[in-house]
Amino acid sequence: MQFLCPPELLDHIPHPQPAAKFLPQWFRDLPREMGLRDAHGLPGLTVRACLPVADIMALGWIIPLPFDISAGVDPDTGQLQFRWAEGLPFAPIEPHHPGQIGAGRPPFQAVQPLKFLNPWRVILPAGWSAAFLHPQNHFELPFRAFSGAVDCDALEVPVNVPFVWQAQSAEAHLPAGTPMVQVVPYERKAMTGAAQVRAESVDEQAARAVAHRRKHSEESIYAREWRRRHERGG
Repeated sequence: MQFLCPPELLDHIPHPQPAAKFLPQWFRDLPREMGLRDAHGLPGLTVRACLPVADIMALGWIIPLPFDISAGVDPDTGQLQFRWAEGLPFAPIEPHHPGQIGAGRPPFQAVQPLKFLNPWRVILPAGWSAAFLHPQNHFELPFRAFSGAVDCDALEVPVNVPFVWQAQSAEAHLPAGTPMVQVVPYERKAMTGAAQVRAESVDEQAARAVAHRRKHSEESIYAREWRRRHERGG
């Protein structure tokens, strides 16, 4: 996997980094235990102890915002406006036409679609694509990015990041380095193209019942036995 940017930008904008380096502050600040017992007598845990939540936030890479961006309301028009430093090599935000998302109709009433301009081109080996996702569980961000899947083994330009502004307050400041988009590579041939949909057998029902009891009676069973079991050869 490679991230390429114009040479004149390389040492002047934040670099993409593994997503694990961008865990949101609300998650980092949360204690693991609530200080009380749950209904099964085990320590009551917060989402800080939920490994699937942490794992999805650490999946892939984060491309951060290249420049500081501020948002506010124009006192004359009442419209949302964005500001950034003068003299930047490119404008970090551009508008989309509202008709591109059917703005004015649910769920996009009174919504102006926008896009972050991404200076980083993503290169992947043949047969690989990447999911470009809103940074997972980053509820603190005042925008919501649209998600997309891109064949980065063929594309020769950067993938820009469409988004909508959803801050409760229009006033906001996004410093350079803020998570902009989460990039998760995947091999296309590994994607499952078919699935069975059926009822559980008697044995499978019994196995589910045993696992359910263990989940609520043993601490950390997911981490000890169910997380990445096949990678451990279990």
